[in-house]
Amino acid sequence: MSDDFGPLDPGPRLLLGPGPCDVHPRVLRALAAPLVGHLDPYFITIMGQTQELLRRAFRTSNPLTLPMSATGMGGMETCLVNLLEPDDAIVVCSAGFFGQRLVEVAERTGAKVTPLEKPWGQFFRPDEVRDVLKRVRPKVLAVVQAETSTGVWQPLDELGALCREHDTLLLVDAVTALGCVPVEVDAWGLDAVYSCSQKGLSCPPGLSPVTFGPRALAAMERRRTKVQSWYLDLSIIRRYWGEGAERLYHHTAPITMVYAMREALMVLHEEGLAERWERHSRNAAALRAGFAALGLTLLAPEGYQLPQLSVVRIPEGVADAAVRTRLLREFGIEVGGGLGEFKGRAWRVGLMGYNSRPEVVLQFLGALERCLVSAGGKVTPGCGVAAAEKALAASSA
Repeated sequence: MSDDFGPLDPGPRLLLGPGPCDVHPRVLRALAAPLVGHLDPYFITIMGQTQELLRRAFRTSNPLTLPMSATGMGGMETCLVNLLEPDDAIVVCSAGFFGQRLVEVAERTGAKVTPLEKPWGQFFRPDEVRDVLKRVRPKVLAVVQAETSTGVWQPLDELGALCREHDTLLLVDAVTALGCVPVEVDAWGLDAVYSCSQKGLSCPPGLSPVTFGPRALAAMERRRTKVQSWYLDLSIIRRYWGEGAERLYHHTAPITMVYAMREALMVLHEEGLAERWERHSRNAAALRAGFAALGLTLLAPEGYQLPQLSVVRIPEGVADAAVRTRLLREFGIEVGGGLGEFKGRAWRVGLMGYNSRPEVVLQFLGALERCLVSAGGKVTPGCGVAAAEKALAASSA
């Protein structure tokens, strides 16, 4: 085997799948900052700033708010292993791939898991949740706010109060939500939330922001057994992140990634949360206008469609892999394929964080039109771009 591997050069990409998305230029520059030690006074300052910026993004005052040294799945597992002990009861709302993943990870804690299941692409109404809480009386209710496999936007605003009525902790998967749509931790009574770095925050993958409210902290302090994972044990990690008189070494933090997240959060808060949410909504409306002109329909029901991730049904007679392969090879655009029962039947198109821009919408629709025409789709050239341009003009009028 030759040792002449050549330079590292993946070529330009426009990452419009379900994540990761393209990294903001300011975040790329932050990644090049010089390393310091993980207990260096400068880095400790950056850690504190990152925590405060995360609290603003989560809309919470929770002291225990930090980025875990892991991807979003690590955040999921962090929440489950710290909140659950063997034989604890948990209800998981499952109507997609990541609801199913919550069930699988929760089962590994030894908890008694009750899935509240619905067909993929649906959402959960408060009365459905109330019924299962009355019946099971679980310690935890887990729900996915932004189901990445279906594009469904699950309402959360009534679930916190429901959980308090039944002495249940509310755990939320906000992996595809944070930085794109409201995540109102305190106002909605969310007890524990986890997210990721590579979607709405426009960072590389590698960190998972988490936040825990007072009720979750009280439950962790009442544990009878050790947390199943040493690496994810928050009773130790929280001391490294500043709780107590002395910082306790736990692991070598990914210093460069913390730089990146701190800068991404600065970008977010300079733009403003409300402005960020509105930008995602505006560009999603333009993209959907383009989809409608191309004859493409969304999987999620009207009124429950994520602005940052659209899951569209593939037209009859159009080959999934052929279109996605051409998008990548000819146009440098990545979109996601369907998961589970929608494999080969849907595309997942993300407009997250830095990528939620009008020029990105138009670039993607222009490329998709060409691919659909070549694949035998019944498409009038230019119709998708024209519809999106009209929607963008109306939104800026």
